Amino acid sequence: MALTPSTMLPLGSPLPLALLQQQLQTVCGGALDPAALAGRPVLLLFLCPHCPFVHHIQPEVGRLARDYGDRVALIGINSNSTLTHPQDGPDGMRQQAEGQGWCFPYLQDSDQQVAVALQAACTPDPFLFDADHRLAYRGQLDGSRPGNAIACDGRDLRAALDAVLAGRSPAEPQQPSIGCNIKWHPGREPAWAR
Repeated sequence: MALTPSTMLPLGSPLPLALLQQQLQTVCGGALDPAALAGRPVLLLFLCPHCPFVHHIQPEVGRLARDYGDRVALIGINSNSTLTHPQDGPDGMRQQAEGQGWCFPYLQDSDQQVAVALQAACTPDPFLFDADHRLAYRGQLDGSRPGNAIACDGRDLRAALDAVLAGRSPAEPQQPSIGCNIKWHPGREPAWAR
């Protein structure tokens, strides 16, 4: 496990909607419906089945989906290579989603183009886009990490969600998420991820 922070993609970056539609394969939780995203904030969460940092936040991800799912389109994305980490394939994703009771779309970025486009670096790595589909927040759910005794309550991401839903910009500075590095296909790691 390589401890990796978010790259902190510039705020205001556009949601790569066409790329999401073309590249992501639905594994569970329903297909990505572009019409349902129109005029709504979108929260992309880079997740995977094996990462201990994701395991740590899984219950909070479920709470976020229940608390905000009717107002924000929440989408899970797994960009890890199944060549090097077969446990992160569709079966592992389905088991993870079912075990956690997740009902949001959980999609596989098998060619890793979405991760590259957003410079996603770790799991978990949240990206919150406002209703105009411009990046408003990228960073940690909260200060909790496996073993640090801080409650995992999603306070940073929840504050950003509340701000976006109220038509405001989330507070800055935004703290990077930290987790396991995205597992790139052999020989295809982007230069910024090295």
